[in-house]
Amino acid sequence: MRAALVGLCTALCLSALGCGGGNGGSSLSLGDSGGGGSTPSVSNVVDVVVDTGPTSTSPDVNTLFTTVTVCSPGSTTNCQTIDHIEVDTQSFGLRVLASAMTLALPVQPAANGGSLAECTAFVDGYSWGPVALADVKISGETASSVPVQVIGDPSFSNIPASCSGQAPVEEDTVASFGANGILGIGVFDQDCGTQCVTAVDNGFYYACSSTLCQPTTVPLAQQVTNPVSLFATDNNGSIIELPSVAAQGAATVTGSLIFGIDTQTNNASGTETVLTVDPQFGYLTALFNGESLAMSFIDSGSSGIFFNDTDIVQCTDPSFSQFFCPASTLSLTVTLQGTNGVAGAIGFSIGNAQTLEADNPTFAALPTLAGTNPIPGSFDFGLPFYFGRRVATALESGTTTLGAGPYVAY
Repeated sequence: MRAALVGLCTALCLSALGCGGGNGGSSLSLGDSGGGGSTPSVSNVVDVVVDTGPTSTSPDVNTLFTTVTVCSPGSTTNCQTIDHIEVDTQSFGLRVLASAMTLALPVQPAANGGSLAECTAFVDGYSWGPVALADVKISGETASSVPVQVIGDPSFSNIPASCSGQAPVEEDTVASFGANGILGIGVFDQDCGTQCVTAVDNGFYYACSSTLCQPTTVPLAQQVTNPVSLFATDNNGSIIELPSVAAQGAATVTGSLIFGIDTQTNNASGTETVLTVDPQFGYLTALFNGESLAMSFIDSGSSGIFFNDTDIVQCTDPSFSQFFCPASTLSLTVTLQGTNGVAGAIGFSIGNAQTLEADNPTFAALPTLAGTNPIPGSFDFGLPFYFGRRVATALESGTTTLGAGPYVAY
């Protein structure tokens, strides 16, 4: 089910394993966050930046940020611009921390009465909050009446045990979440899909009264939705473009998020390698160390490269226990294969996580950061994959000159 995909993939992005939250228990807090620089003049392009994130108490590493404006539906004046929104290609929809908002948005009613709320579970925590409607503006693109999740809304304090029991920590603050919000621009239009249309106990959506929240089905139109799919144009996918980063890292990195694929001259396809992903979960296959890892993915929301290799030394410092600390930088190769049978070998380097942090404690971009993967049969190629590349993500509903989505291309 797609709901499981969101939980699994975002788990790596919001866990102490290195991609999100600000509470990893280490000075190297590897998080999902968001920020952004000045908006470029091109209507389908917005700046993205890798920096230390929205809070100095829990700095982020390898986290891609942008800026998003949310408005009350139909209004051009009742709006708020929010920076440090993480850009995540392996989740779907916009989620904003209530503590980062001054704007009140209308909460959606549930199909069987009450107010619609959502639970998103991660490896080390969960996020809870209502589903509200907002007009979402990014650069010159606008999506109207988009269902978004407002995480940590104090008006929704009755968290059902079926949600809180999925993980030990409620991640409902900017510090614990590691961001002001997350912009999920992955390959799917909704965060759950048909699973939540038909299954009441779907693990995501709840109908809430003033005293009780109960599982509920949700039509596709009311599910938290990828805003890109609702743009008037440039709505078939997106492209992330980042410069190369030296092995020792960099304090900040800036690049571009371009909306649409083959819809304008600045997002035209060329001779990219196109890897289609499976239409149910969004996975592709990684061939590594003689294994075929069928639950693999490319994810801008993961702060490192996460895979399992018992021959690589793990760090001895407990704060870095699930990261790799080889004596010298390793050069490795993985082959990524799409469901279309297309395969491409990718070379990558693995550095010593403890040394990287100790030598450059203010660096936010570390292209050789890597660690173990808690998902069996999975290779998570995180933000380091994007450094020095132009990577396209085509939506399931999108068609481009390279073919129909869902796919990733680089």
